[in-house]
Amino acid sequence: MTKIIITGSKGRMGKALFACAPSHPHLQVVGQIDQGDDLGAVVESCDVVIDFSSHLATPGVAELCARHHKALVIGTTGHNDTETFQITKLKTQIPIVWASNYSTGVNTLFWLTRKAAEILGPDFDLEVVEMHHRHKHDAPSGTAKSLAEILAQVRSLHLNEAARHGRHGLVGERTPVEIGIHSIRGGDVVGDHTVIFANTGERVELTHKASSRDTFANGALRAAQWVVKQKPGLYDMQDVLGLK
Repeated sequence: MTKIIITGSKGRMGKALFACAPSHPHLQVVGQIDQGDDLGAVVESCDVVIDFSSHLATPGVAELCARHHKALVIGTTGHNDTETFQITKLKTQIPIVWASNYSTGVNTLFWLTRKAAEILGPDFDLEVVEMHHRHKHDAPSGTAKSLAEILAQVRSLHLNEAARHGRHGLVGERTPVEIGIHSIRGGDVVGDHTVIFANTGERVELTHKASSRDTFANGALRAAQWVVKQKPGLYDMQDVLGLK
């Protein structure tokens, strides 16, 4: 039995994780932590922490897990470079799964996006469009960033230079090295992502639409069961699903 603690337990994903946990018979939730609670007081009781708190809290959660030699599954997004460094440096001490999206379908989209970019080649223009609910804080979504990073890797581009976050005014003709990234917010949309490959006379679109957070929760729970058996290192959902 793998014992888990959920951080960010009062949030949308935290509640979904707790609701989905009973369908995973080899997992047991032994703690639910949210703002104001002391993870350090209960962390010894678990095998793995699933963190869906906030990007500000995740470095502290990771440090605590490393200190107590507990595996970690990270679902927060929007990290800056400092926060990313604080987390990734701990990969030599504990196994960490850090994914922008835990949906099996989205990770299939990641795989398909790479293959399509390789097959279609440099003549196709690349655009990523994502839509989420009105309450989402960060933009673009972590999943959209991952999709754009895959496209940049295939094209041997630096995403920081190639990314075009929306367009406004007289921006001129589209350059062949741009990767457009567009964020839409509204209503209660759980998460829609589309990758567009556009050429003269034809267009290929790959789309994933999530209608329930349970898809992400079940993926994160699957990752928790997987990561406790791994050596220290930094993994993603592609590793969990065996897609690498």
